[in-house]
Amino acid sequence: MSEPADPLPDLDALAQLDARLRALVTRHPEVAGLDLSEVLRIVPGKRAVLAGRLDGRAVVARLVEERCAQALAKEWAELQRIWPHMRDGPYRVAEPIAYLPDAGLLVMERAPGDPLLEHLWHADVATRAQHLRPAAAWLRHYVEVSEVWHPGNAKGWLARAARASATQPFGRLRRIESGILAHLTEMAAALDGAEWREAISHGDFHPNNLILGEDRMTGIDTGGSGRMPVCKDIARFLVHMGRRAMIPSGRRYLGVDAEGIEVFAEVFALTEVERHLWLPFFIGIEALIRVETRALKPSRIKRAEEMYGLLLADLAAL
Repeated sequence: MSEPADPLPDLDALAQLDARLRALVTRHPEVAGLDLSEVLRIVPGKRAVLAGRLDGRAVVARLVEERCAQALAKEWAELQRIWPHMRDGPYRVAEPIAYLPDAGLLVMERAPGDPLLEHLWHADVATRAQHLRPAAAWLRHYVEVSEVWHPGNAKGWLARAARASATQPFGRLRRIESGILAHLTEMAAALDGAEWREAISHGDFHPNNLILGEDRMTGIDTGGSGRMPVCKDIARFLVHMGRRAMIPSGRRYLGVDAEGIEVFAEVFALTEVERHLWLPFFIGIEALIRVETRALKPSRIKRAEEMYGLLLADLAAL
C-alpha cells in the first residue's frame, strides 16, 4: 500500500512558477541551460521542488520564497560540508551543483533510482528486509565524521513530546500516548546523567529520503540536518515505517521493525545504554512529536493506533 501522492498544484501557481523561472534564467547566464519541466512538489508561500536538466544533466532544483532563504542557505552549506565525504562509493549524497542565493535557487544532482519506501511497497515481501542494513550503513557513514559523546538531555525531549502530544486531535490516540508519555518519564529519570552519542545528522532520516539505485544509495533533503542525538535519527527511520505498517522483516518490537532495531544496533555498535534505553526512548519521542492531523485517511490513523498500542505494551515490559 503506497502513500498518496501530493495534490496537483493549481494552474495559477504553475503559471507564476513558470514566469519566475523564465526571469531567473534570463538574469543568471550560469543557469541558462536550466530546463525544469517536472513539478515534484509545491508548498504555497514556501518552496517548489522541480526536476529537469541543466546543460543536459538530470537535476533537482529547490526554488524558495524569501522567507525560506535561510533554510536554503543552510542546506547548501550542509551539502558542501558532507559532499567530500559522500561523493563516491555506495553511500552518497546528491552532488551540489549550483546555488543562487539572490534568486532563491539551489540545484543538485537528481540521484538515480527510486525512493526506498516506494521501492519497499512494490518489492516482494521476502526481499524487503535486505534493504535495512544499507539504510543503516548510509546513516552510519553520514554521522561518523562528526560523532562526539555529550551529557544527554532526556528531559528536554520529554517536554517537547508532552507539548506535541497535548495537541493530538484523536481521543483514542491521545489515551495511548498518555501511557507512552508516562513510561518515557520513567526512562528520562533513569537516563539522568547518562551520555548520548551526538553528531551532525540528517535530521529527517526516513526511507523516502533515501534513493535506492543499482549501485548506490543516495540521501536527499538534508536541509534539516544539525547536531543531534544519533538515536533520534535512527528512531525517525523506524517510526516512519512503523506508523505506516511497513515492517520489512515481519517482526515488530516497540511498534517498529524488530530486525531494523537489531541491524541499526549492530551497524552503529550501540552500547547497552543506547540499545536498551536511548533508542527505545527516542522511538517513543518520535511517535509523540509528529502529531496526526484530521486530514489523514482513517487507514493511517488505524495503523498509527496499532503501532502506538504495541509500543506502549513493549515499553511497559522494559
